[in-house]
Amino acid sequence: VLQNNDFLRNTVHRHEPPVTAQPIQILVEDDEVVVVDKPSSLPVHPCGRFRHNTVIFILGKEHDLKELHTIHRLDRMTSGVLMFAKTAEVSKRIDEQVRERQLEKEYVCRVVGEFPEHEVVCEEPILVVSYKVGVCRVDPKGKSCKTIFQRLSYNGKTSVVKCLPRTGRTHQIRVHLQYLGHPIVNDPIYNMEAWGPSRGKGGKIDKTDEELLKALVEEHRSKQSLDILGISEEDLNSNAENKDCGNSSDCTKSAPADAVTENSCPAKDAKDPERSDMAACPLNSDSNLETLEKNKELGSCEKQDEETGEKSLEEKDPLCVECKIARRDPSPKELVMYLHALRYKGAEFEYCSKMPEWAVEDWEE
Repeated sequence: VLQNNDFLRNTVHRHEPPVTAQPIQILVEDDEVVVVDKPSSLPVHPCGRFRHNTVIFILGKEHDLKELHTIHRLDRMTSGVLMFAKTAEVSKRIDEQVRERQLEKEYVCRVVGEFPEHEVVCEEPILVVSYKVGVCRVDPKGKSCKTIFQRLSYNGKTSVVKCLPRTGRTHQIRVHLQYLGHPIVNDPIYNMEAWGPSRGKGGKIDKTDEELLKALVEEHRSKQSLDILGISEEDLNSNAENKDCGNSSDCTKSAPADAVTENSCPAKDAKDPERSDMAACPLNSDSNLETLEKNKELGSCEKQDEETGEKSLEEKDPLCVECKIARRDPSPKELVMYLHALRYKGAEFEYCSKMPEWAVEDWEE
């Protein structure tokens, strides 16, 4: 029982998923705005399991750029032009341009197969399957949207495609490309076996939403790439055991898979088609997932320490599942998705980045 003048302290630690070490390049900085070329794998702002490894935090720490106002967002795995306002007035002015649809955005991506040479317009409605994992699909009950695609090149295996989104739905470009049968080459959600043999082409998915989410999680789990979904084994364990989040540092309280909680990532109607950082949020669906064999994981961790002959410098919490898992470092290509925001244009401004190396015409994996 707590008495007057008693203090209660609860100490937690975080396991932030790995991100690329590629620096954030500042394209433009003046009295009103900061425009950067965001690397893939970095979320825009602190969300889910990410705190330090975010664009906002890094700009503050490394460039002393603080109190920035987010004008639009990019999905964590999407790279490219990202714009911040330095004052609330500038942010409000550009927001008005967004509402009046005066902003134009241009993306470039590399997709599977030979994309048609003629212009392709996709107007399929998009529905959010899960805000927690960050998965959407084409569905008649979804929100209306429109994307215009134009092929730039084809190297015999994959195509580079220019994308002009006319609306700003979550994962709009990625979902429309999947529907057309040309998903982004290394899309960690929409180009996975979990969607079935046709990988979601034409909206054909022979699974319920719950089955699809479970299949996606299991596929990433088998590849040791759960970090790409922004979830951890601890999140999965607590879901399996309690159907509630057990880690106060990472999780919000249990909620339906398609609900947004106070502490989860923003999932309002987007200003940007790839702005969602939902994939950085922990999983909270009611999927029946197996628990970790804690003893085995602990054993493998100790064994690694013996092999190196060095005492680990990292502090380990015996109650933390994440601390017991020895993971390999991801390769650079695992932290990159071939979708890049190339240009952001308004009534009074236009900002453009360089074409990424994977978008060169004769590029090969």
